[in-house]
Amino acid sequence: MAEIIQRDGTWTFDGSTVRIVPGKDKGVGLLRRTLGEIAVPLEALAGISFEAGRKSGRLRLRLRDGADPLLQITGGRLGDSSEPYCLTVEKDRFGVAEYLVDEVRNALLLDQVDPGPIDRYLLPGPALPITVGAGDATVSFDGERIRLEWNWKTEESKSSGGPRTLPLDDVEGVEWLPSRGLENGYLRFLVTRMPTSTPAKHDPHAVDLYGFRKDPLMALVGAAVVARLPHPRAAASPEGRLPGAGPAEIPVRASGAGPVQAPGAASATDTTDAAGGPGGPGHGSDDHDALLRRLRELGELHQSGILTAEEFATAKQAILGRL
Repeated sequence: MAEIIQRDGTWTFDGSTVRIVPGKDKGVGLLRRTLGEIAVPLEALAGISFEAGRKSGRLRLRLRDGADPLLQITGGRLGDSSEPYCLTVEKDRFGVAEYLVDEVRNALLLDQVDPGPIDRYLLPGPALPITVGAGDATVSFDGERIRLEWNWKTEESKSSGGPRTLPLDDVEGVEWLPSRGLENGYLRFLVTRMPTSTPAKHDPHAVDLYGFRKDPLMALVGAAVVARLPHPRAAASPEGRLPGAGPAEIPVRASGAGPVQAPGAASATDTTDAAGGPGGPGHGSDDHDALLRRLRELGELHQSGILTAEEFATAKQAILGRL
């Protein structure tokens, strides 16, 4: 098991899951503290990196597009203090961070996790029920209904209709945008058959956000709702793969390098893998014959030039350690 403990938080990897626990440092954003512990399955990862600086470094997880409802709604617009998949690492722990990166990359390599987009959520989203007050409203969601209650900052054109309750079945999408400069942000629930271009301050299905401290928490409400709506790629990929998707990719071990295409490599959705059953190495007892077959496959990839000598040596050592 690999673990790194910092004031910014604690990351632990047990071979199948990266567990992220936010720290209590003043630099940890309210969204991260409210979200709490996150368990990221290996299947949800597209990669991991460590960026060393003069005084501190950054450990970053990169998730597969479509795997996390929070990232689905925020679209990379969260600030550093709110970003749950980034950890500030002190200089005396650079070696520990690099070791964790190596362990995760080895697991991705051995399990042949496809780093491409996915058509189902692999993380559950924020826990329910959830209630957040920010901007011009307080929003509650219990898994079936969304309730918006207005406050004294709400425009009369919106508050005059009273609190608004939306059944989840009536919602077809959610939009979240943080405030930027002089422009307000918003959380908007898109209601079936009711397209709107009304500004959020007048839209009875939206929360107007002014850029205050609690604004990012509205993204948690949005993510909780999104997690219970049909995945946006599900209709386009009924068999679990995106149209036109190629063979599985093997994430390379070298820092900063992109994935290498492996013609004929087993897909991450194959039912039989290196452990002789679903889930791959680290999921149940290792079958020696299956591990030997995987070793031969990696040797063939190395001989054909798909894997470098360093990548093959790393994978080989990890397999031999399980035999």
